[in-house]
Amino acid sequence: MDKEKIITLATQYVKFEKEPVFRGEVEKLLAEQNYDELNERFYQELDFGTGGIRGIIGGGYNRINTYIIRKTTQGLANYIKKAVKKEGEGSVAIAYDSRNYSSVFALETALVLCANNIKAYLFTSLRPTPELSFAVRHLGCTAGVVITASHNAAEYNGYKLAWSDGGQVVPPHDALVIEEVRKSLPEDIKSMEEKLAVEKKLLIYIDKNIDEPYLEMVKKCFLRPALAKEKGSTLKIVYTPLNGAGKIFIEGALKGAGIQVITVPEQSEPDGNFPTLKFPNPEEASAMEMAINLAKNVKADLVMGTDPDSDRLGIAVPDADGKEYILISGNQLGSMLIYYMLSTLTEQKKLPQKGTIIKSIVTTELQRLIGESFGVTVYDVLTGFKWIANLMANLEKTGENFIFGTEESYGFLVSNEVRDKDAVSAAIVTAEMALFCRSKGMSLLDYLNSIYEKYGYFREAQISGVFKGQKGIETMKNLMLNLRAKPFEKLGGLKTIKVRDYEKNISLNGITLPPSDVLQFVLEDGSMVSVRPSGTEPKIKFYISCRDVPGKKLQETKSIVDGKVELITKDIKSVLDK
Repeated sequence: MDKEKIITLATQYVKFEKEPVFRGEVEKLLAEQNYDELNERFYQELDFGTGGIRGIIGGGYNRINTYIIRKTTQGLANYIKKAVKKEGEGSVAIAYDSRNYSSVFALETALVLCANNIKAYLFTSLRPTPELSFAVRHLGCTAGVVITASHNAAEYNGYKLAWSDGGQVVPPHDALVIEEVRKSLPEDIKSMEEKLAVEKKLLIYIDKNIDEPYLEMVKKCFLRPALAKEKGSTLKIVYTPLNGAGKIFIEGALKGAGIQVITVPEQSEPDGNFPTLKFPNPEEASAMEMAINLAKNVKADLVMGTDPDSDRLGIAVPDADGKEYILISGNQLGSMLIYYMLSTLTEQKKLPQKGTIIKSIVTTELQRLIGESFGVTVYDVLTGFKWIANLMANLEKTGENFIFGTEESYGFLVSNEVRDKDAVSAAIVTAEMALFCRSKGMSLLDYLNSIYEKYGYFREAQISGVFKGQKGIETMKNLMLNLRAKPFEKLGGLKTIKVRDYEKNISLNGITLPPSDVLQFVLEDGSMVSVRPSGTEPKIKFYISCRDVPGKKLQETKSIVDGKVELITKDIKSVLDK
């Protein structure tokens, strides 16, 4: 971008940004004539990805700040008015997590909506994303907004938009909202004083009136409540909310069931700087390190961690000797929860007719084998939990019964009353599963291995290439173009027998998926490699899933599959290193 264009955009932004900190950043860069940094902040405007808008906190159109929040919300308000049609009937529930500026952005969102005669239900303090989804449905809102950057690093924040079903916004709503956002001029943005919004009953603060029914719903997720009541006190869990929003509900629900919960003190309280963490993400081994060290000291039976908005759940379990703790992947925990829920419901004669499980296309195929062995239909959707919620809504119309939704990135849904991944409810079922295993003289690792012995061993791995800035976008685009033009003929010495290009409206299990920038390589032994640019981070992600059939000794099978993963990883890294 040329200097004149940069100066024009930056000067315009300074004029309309009301927050002194963000305005001052850009003013300083203009004074210093730091055009490289200004270009990074203005070469594009933040756009919707798989989870809404997400970006680095700071001044500029390519950053998240009060101006971008207000402009986005004005666009949302314009769309709601068209969708609802009757003036004054629109309403939006708003939540936020522990990130820096989250409460500020949440209030700005509410005041723009109120100025547009749209009722805003704003939580009085931070809440988990799944509770926002629950609130939208419970209150009958038109839409919902949660201010969060989920698991991203501390410098990020975001704006996640849900529609009236409580699921994250999908086509056509997402594109139409963005169209309205882009059409909004700075002078079109409306706002209202907080006091006036409250007086006019347009701004309504919410807390216990949503907390209590949400917690009741969470408690109903116990499949064996008597087991928790009788044996709960024998289970000791170390939990970390990673300085996020999960503590009050996860601690409350587990302790309410009589389970011992010890929370990592350094990561217990909300803190948007995440001082002990590089990434507040339970997928990252480093994020769970402090909890695992505490678990070793107190000899815990289970370690749990949730990300700042408490929609992702990660766990670690003791090894056979009880001295070290093994991190369980999202694919593994999802598979365990599916098997536990289906086997329990079958035993109780409560497995519904036309039962369904929904997973993402990059999530392990082990889950399909488990589901189908119980007579349950397993559907695949694109990456992003919004697609799981969207299919849930569609399947309701056909009389199918949702049981479980999952994606490999530690997202799990065990209740039909929430339409987003819910680490709170998943934590309840995971704790109960641990109690069940104990009652059978098994560890959670024993349970996982018994599943592998029955269905075959699966191992998944993920490799990411990070490409930051404007040049990074071009690099990722070219990499995907090259892979389409010249697909992998082999990976890890295994021939590619099928290439799925999800830009071409592929149908799976009778469901036609919308176009998406994803490639999937099916190898001759049934292993798969998927590649997609992230919708929320400057990354291209490669998902490896290797397998072997049951019948051999488990240790032998693991060795074979680990070898496949290692060879495929080497091939992918050679592409990323070019």
